[in-house]
Amino acid sequence: MATPKGHVRPNETGTKGTSVRASHIIKIGLAGTLVAGVAMGMSSAAVQADDGFHVDGVPTANPKFGVQNNVLTPSATQTSVAWGNLPLTNPDTANGVTNYGYNTLDGAPLTQTKNEAHKTEPDKNVYLTFGGKHYLYQGHEIGPRGYVTRINLDETDAAKRVTLISDVDPQGNAYPTIDGITWDPFTKQLLLTAESGSPKGGVFGVSLDAKGDAVDGKAVRLNALGSGGYEGIQNDSFGNIWIVEDIGGAAAGGGKVPNSYVYRFVPTDKADLAKGGSLQALQIKRSDGSPATAAQLQANPSDPFIASLHTYGTSFDTRWVTIHTGTTEAFDATGAAKAAAATPLKRPENGVFRPGTDFREFYFTETGDTTTGSTLPGAYGGVFRLSQSSAKADTGKLSISVVGDKQHTGFDNIQFATDRAMLVVEDAGDGLHTQRNALDSGYLYELARRDDRSNGKGSSAPTPVRWLAEGRDASATFDSMSGPSYNDGDNEITGIHVSDGDPTPAGILGAKIPHPVGSTWRTFWTQQHGDNITWEINWSGASQH
Repeated sequence: MATPKGHVRPNETGTKGTSVRASHIIKIGLAGTLVAGVAMGMSSAAVQADDGFHVDGVPTANPKFGVQNNVLTPSATQTSVAWGNLPLTNPDTANGVTNYGYNTLDGAPLTQTKNEAHKTEPDKNVYLTFGGKHYLYQGHEIGPRGYVTRINLDETDAAKRVTLISDVDPQGNAYPTIDGITWDPFTKQLLLTAESGSPKGGVFGVSLDAKGDAVDGKAVRLNALGSGGYEGIQNDSFGNIWIVEDIGGAAAGGGKVPNSYVYRFVPTDKADLAKGGSLQALQIKRSDGSPATAAQLQANPSDPFIASLHTYGTSFDTRWVTIHTGTTEAFDATGAAKAAAATPLKRPENGVFRPGTDFREFYFTETGDTTTGSTLPGAYGGVFRLSQSSAKADTGKLSISVVGDKQHTGFDNIQFATDRAMLVVEDAGDGLHTQRNALDSGYLYELARRDDRSNGKGSSAPTPVRWLAEGRDASATFDSMSGPSYNDGDNEITGIHVSDGDPTPAGILGAKIPHPVGSTWRTFWTQQHGDNITWEINWSGASQH
């Protein structure tokens, strides 16, 4: 799709066969030569799931050089459903909230100039159906203010596809930029997370009506859930809210000390989070039964416990510790978790329940240090599994399912395509892209059957199968090389999302086993930064070889 010295431009058949053609700004003069990628790990195998879901691997990642095509598995196709310069049907012009991926308050050109407009970076996706209509919702991660958009997937006119859902709080003021998002079917709210330290970060709720429209467009801060650098957010079947925090720690050993927590909020009334409840943080115990605390791990970020935590076959007892109760003003959740002897990790970011486990298994990513210069254990992060007797149990077991390495790290978004096929995508960042000369990739890890694991199998490393080698469009290339500092550089993979759109409690992610081939289940991801294109993936279900 990229042409030498040109701008990456979607030219696809749109969703449901309708013609959706992007009208991007074209700029000439960027040196974007398409070249072969470099080998980056054993990722060219294939996965065949029980229901016929088949994925052939992409052999290599794209190098960090010029403009690059996205390379998608031959087992799938993708179509663009929205892109950055699409206008909003109901813009907040006074505040510059006018486009899907740009804030135009300063009146600057949209892209590829020294004073280009602030890109707003649509992030996580939530797919929901209301009254037979099919919608995709996103929060926006950077820019002058936070906002939430909705893509009407049934609309054939691209200029009418994207609607502004919210960009003000109850007082009519701006709220922080948004990273995580999920749909809470008990409160009928989009739950949004602001990835900033206390007191700015936290959880906000935007109510939707039965048609999927905003009730009043106001994002209400949910004080009882605390304030921290929250990113991942997910419901369970009991109405509890699981939150994954991404706050980098102080520099040490070429990397950073563990400084982020996994939380569970137990509401007093699952239909009204404003009534308060208890916020808990995950505590991980050492082999002698004592907790691994922030005081210990930050004083010694080379603690052998961290290396053991990132070793296949190990398992650790866990306990939820209560760090706050009530409905008072937003409090510092990160500080409260540290004070309660919860266990910090190396930038966990997102989590999801494994389908078919009745919400007894929660998988979450850990990004790590995103540099090859770190000498600390756990520097490349991984994917962890928290197993409990039920989602409301106070104790459980933690083990690592994927250990990161130089070729597979910076893990961020996570989703299940089936009950065994786990999709994990990278956000390694420009620095690590340069160090390993490779842009981000999306991987599929086929997990062991649960009955096999209970028989002592499945403790070895699953093989990563690269389903996406992300490219770099011309706008992102410009930002990486010489663009303004307020816009990000290389493209990032975000918003991987697999759902059938069910807005009831039965549709909570993890409640059903997904069937993404030839069914009502749909898959989306966003190529963040640059043109900010959101894609829908259509899986073929059969080998192309």
